[in-house]
Amino acid sequence: MKDGRSFEHRHFAHCESGVVTSLLGHHGLELSEPMVFGVAGGLTFAYLPFIKINGMPLLSYRMPPRSIIGGIQRRLGVRFRTKKYRDRGQALFDLERFVADGQAVGLQTSVYWLPYFPPEMRFQFNAHNLIVCAKEGDEFVVSDPVADHLVKIRPEDLQNARFARGTLAPKGFLYYPAFIPGGIDLPAAVRKSIRKTANMMLHAPVPFGLRGILLMADRIEKMGREDPRIVRLILGHIVRMQEEIGTGGGGFRFMYAAFLQEAADLLANPVLREASGRMTEAGDLWRQFALLCARAIRSRTDGIDLPPIAGILRRCAEAERQVYRMMASG
Repeated sequence: MKDGRSFEHRHFAHCESGVVTSLLGHHGLELSEPMVFGVAGGLTFAYLPFIKINGMPLLSYRMPPRSIIGGIQRRLGVRFRTKKYRDRGQALFDLERFVADGQAVGLQTSVYWLPYFPPEMRFQFNAHNLIVCAKEGDEFVVSDPVADHLVKIRPEDLQNARFARGTLAPKGFLYYPAFIPGGIDLPAAVRKSIRKTANMMLHAPVPFGLRGILLMADRIEKMGREDPRIVRLILGHIVRMQEEIGTGGGGFRFMYAAFLQEAADLLANPVLREASGRMTEAGDLWRQFALLCARAIRSRTDGIDLPPIAGILRRCAEAERQVYRMMASG
């Protein structure tokens, strides 16, 4: 395995897929971020009003944290060493040891405790991934996939970020590639992942997949009976979950469209090429949905016109339905 001190920082669209892509590339397995995201089966939708994040319903446009790590292991035969901790001291000791041995490691952290983030972007989100690749003086050197360059962080700040409490608590989670097979059947992995994602999005029970999108549309439309201040808070939460945490709803759709384009070239499959274009259109609809929500939040009127917002969300579901049907048939 290569020495972490020679680690090359790269900017990516999303944290977990970016970290996994970067760690694999560091050890010689060069894949694009969309390919890693797609093969791992990272795309989904979930509307979980019974789970709260910052007091609001949990929304997810991708599979749960650590699923990309697990998906890559299952599909490509890569093996990651992973570890969670109860003891903060042991977690820091292990990190110091790995870095001293030249091992670049991925960590799950809370955005709130990362001081290199702008203050307005630091909120309690516990599933942000980054790479610690070296130590200079008393500070760790961090390759954060959403940053433009390497940054530094004090051990006490990193410890706080690794052991933040609440929903999706990281519990000191640490990981790095321990084995990468010499021969990988990428076409077979791509086919299997596409079939599974299509089946999940088309047939998963409420509140997941397309049914989850339609459920959220129904809930938004019914919010017209509630206090406009509460409605604005909920719409603001939806926009934040979609557009500010990772690549958001539209961004994940654009990334998956790029994966389908690569898959179409790899498999010489024109149906997947068309599906890629349709998924890009679905991503555009998600961005229009976020724009309508933002305009409603800024509106000074007492009433908020919610049916058009719910309507474009239903168009998102229908646009994606066509993509998944093509994926299932292709």
